[in-house]
Amino acid sequence: MSDKKETSPALKRSWFQELKAEFGKITWPTKVELMKETVVVLITAIALGCLIVVVDWLLNLGLQYIW
Repeated sequence: MSDKKETSPALKRSWFQELKAEFGKITWPTKVELMKETVVVLITAIALGCLIVVVDWLLNLGLQYIW
């Protein structure tokens, strides 16, 4: 006994047709939303970079004091 489901050839859809249908379901952001999200990402990346620089500087300063 096999658990394979048999479907008629008429019901089968090609992979590309399914892919096209899935792309149709995507909700793309508007230009305004995209700009806002880009600004948030850039600000977050810059803030995180600054935080890493400060922590690195403090650790370097502390290690120089110890050595």
